[in-house]
Amino acid sequence: MTTTTILDLPEQEYIEPGTRTCAGCGLPIAYRYILKALGPRTIMTHPACCLTILHGIYPKTPVAINAVNNTFASTAASASGLVAGLKATGQDDYTILAMAGDGGTFDMGIQALSGAAERETDFIYVCYDNEAYMNTGVQRSSATPSGATTTTTAVIPKEQPKKDFLQIMEAHHLPYLASACSSYPGDIFNKFIKAKSIKGTRFIHLSVPCPAGWAFPTKDTIKIGRLAVETGVVMLYEVEDGVLRLTGKTLNMARSGRKRSVEEYLQLQGRFRKMTAEQIVDFQRQVDDRWEHLLKRADV
Repeated sequence: MTTTTILDLPEQEYIEPGTRTCAGCGLPIAYRYILKALGPRTIMTHPACCLTILHGIYPKTPVAINAVNNTFASTAASASGLVAGLKATGQDDYTILAMAGDGGTFDMGIQALSGAAERETDFIYVCYDNEAYMNTGVQRSSATPSGATTTTTAVIPKEQPKKDFLQIMEAHHLPYLASACSSYPGDIFNKFIKAKSIKGTRFIHLSVPCPAGWAFPTKDTIKIGRLAVETGVVMLYEVEDGVLRLTGKTLNMARSGRKRSVEEYLQLQGRFRKMTAEQIVDFQRQVDDRWEHLLKRADV
């Protein structure tokens, strides 16, 4: 994969200053570089979510692309309709971008996404994952990690491990899928440039730290995202035609053999304040098992 630095990124901006997202939100950071990669001939569709807040209230928006609002469970269905409409009108120079949070993807949106992926519908789907239903009050989703407190797991932290959604999407035999993190803009840009050049359903899982839901200071958003990668909680990789490649920081960590303890990541977030020592050990085991599995696949 091409290595892109901040100085290599296009100067054109598609998001103006002053979005309505929470202070320190990781989503507009990532979205800025996604749009730099995809360009102005992009139509985006999204459900009721944090991204709706970013786009603003009609008729005003800080985002310089066309966007469609859809219902919570129908993001992939909306994208499929846009693809069909453009095909019917002979317009083949647009990129269709579907974006939804973990609740709208892992939970309510999985049916429409699975159907579209099986049909090989030509769009890019992004799950921006902040590990709970953040826009509706920080309720637990199937992307919430074990040990985390939410408003629906406030007394007893979530006991079940996070759903491995990338495995689910890989089972659909997609031509391209990848993971990314908002703290690594060059990696994001590279993966969306590649995804744009490929036909069929492309899926990108985007890790987005959330100060409000994860309970950390707004100034630490980039730090938390980088710690997620440096501890192996989030692994940066891509799978193209079934071949898995590690990318960016994860590739460098695999080559050096250095990975930080998950406790460094957990202790900076208030949502993990109720974790027991045994739960931290189990969290580390989950991360280590996935790390070893993907390293074997990548043949590092």
